[in-house]
Amino acid sequence: MSNIVDPLVARIGARIRAERDRRRWTLSELAEASGVSRAMIHRIERGESNPTAVVLGKLSAAFRLSVATLLDPEDGTDRVRRRDAAPRWHDPQTGYVRRQLSGPGFPAEMAEIRLPAGAHVPYPAAAFAFHRQIIWVLDGRLTFHEGGTVHELAAGDTVELGRPAPCAFVNATDQECRYAVVLVRGEAP
Repeated sequence: MSNIVDPLVARIGARIRAERDRRRWTLSELAEASGVSRAMIHRIERGESNPTAVVLGKLSAAFRLSVATLLDPEDGTDRVRRRDAAPRWHDPQTGYVRRQLSGPGFPAEMAEIRLPAGAHVPYPAAAFAFHRQIIWVLDGRLTFHEGGTVHELAAGDTVELGRPAPCAFVNATDQECRYAVVLVRGEAP
């Protein structure tokens, strides 16, 4: 077992701790607001655990922040993001890879997602309650569950999210799916 801490995992943990401190929340209060156990939050904050996409979705919803905000450094001022230098996060459970394309100072957030074959990533409705979002499939096929509605999307297709609902990103194929997420802060429709 390695004692090496991934810098991005450490940064995510520090950001979650900073957001919790900013609100003067205890671990128990964040656990209650997010539905994530105190023990898991503690391990994430210490950089001992890489949170899954589901856990990040729950924490972002509790803070009323986007997942991208938890992944990106607060002080990012470089307007040029080189492909290999952009923040890239890997979900240890599903293999989902998220590369942040826009910086924290830009008014919209944009990310490229690579969803492996067979992956299923659910998010709670609260994760969509504080912003507007569009999903644009770049390669492959994506089955997007938005509440009780299922959208079958192919390369070139887009979907604008409606009212907040539990959502799931599903790749039911045997090929990787690559899509972009564009998010604008503000209340959802």
